[in-house]
Amino acid sequence: MQQQSTSPRIVRHGELIPCRTAFIDAHTPGSDKKENFTIVGGGVSESPDQHVHIKETPGFNIGAAGQPPGCRNSLHSHRTAEVFFVLEGRWRFFWGRWGNAGEVVLEEGDIFDIPTGIFRGFENIGQEHGMIMAILGGDDAGGGVIWAPQVVQDAEEHGLVLASTGRLYDAKKGESLPAGITPMPLLSDEELEDFPELGARDVVPAYIARKWDMISLSQGRPARVIGEDAMIVDRPGFEVEFISRGSNTDSFRYCIGEYEVLMPTEGYWRISWEATSDVLAPGDTCLVPPGLGRCIEPAVSGPAGLFRVRGTTDPAGPTWRP
Repeated sequence: MQQQSTSPRIVRHGELIPCRTAFIDAHTPGSDKKENFTIVGGGVSESPDQHVHIKETPGFNIGAAGQPPGCRNSLHSHRTAEVFFVLEGRWRFFWGRWGNAGEVVLEEGDIFDIPTGIFRGFENIGQEHGMIMAILGGDDAGGGVIWAPQVVQDAEEHGLVLASTGRLYDAKKGESLPAGITPMPLLSDEELEDFPELGARDVVPAYIARKWDMISLSQGRPARVIGEDAMIVDRPGFEVEFISRGSNTDSFRYCIGEYEVLMPTEGYWRISWEATSDVLAPGDTCLVPPGLGRCIEPAVSGPAGLFRVRGTTDPAGPTWRP
């Protein structure tokens, strides 16, 4: 059993270790240049090559995806919540059985609480390399990824097979399914009926918070972004708040009895504890252990934004039911 840290654990943006073979579409043209990062918790990677930066979990997982322009993540679903915020670039999110039920474009600082139980995908539509940060519900992130059948079939044509155990086998590396192990079965037509086709009008107003709205609502105190009585009214097993320079951070000296994750989106933030302090930059992830007194505040002048994530006693999903 891993011993709990008594000080914040920081994973720097520049120190993130990518996995380029994390998922079944790693060889599929159009999806073969993406990078997956598992930052806190085991995540949902299907590859044994995935590096995990912090293995202990606070009741949820933190990950990230980096993709060049035009690169997409194929249609999939999860059994628990999946929340993304855009750290760098411009991204199109799309959803539905064939990816045409609805879509929305997110800019830097926007956040999307994707309804559990729908197929979803995303692509970098900007002009430069982009990155999105992810929060996944549950300690084990729901036990993996559920792929749309056509994604599995396309992957097989390019040498990747997902076993019923949830592990990928790559024919390009000379790998094949071990004796007694069968491929992950495709979803049947009956099973596919359980995945709703939600239109943009059902999703965009209820599950997306824009950067400038969060900045406006965070003047004086943190803006409640995801949770009960929040901008996005949801209970996915964690809650999210947005803190800006206008949130009166002079009073942000506190101690709580659960884990907390701090994720800057803009500017530099100082976290102080005991007789020590450190500075967080956009793309850094800071896991603060329970019971540690802390102070958070902008470290320099100029715009500053930070997401604060805490686990709750709510189940990790689903967040939407037909």
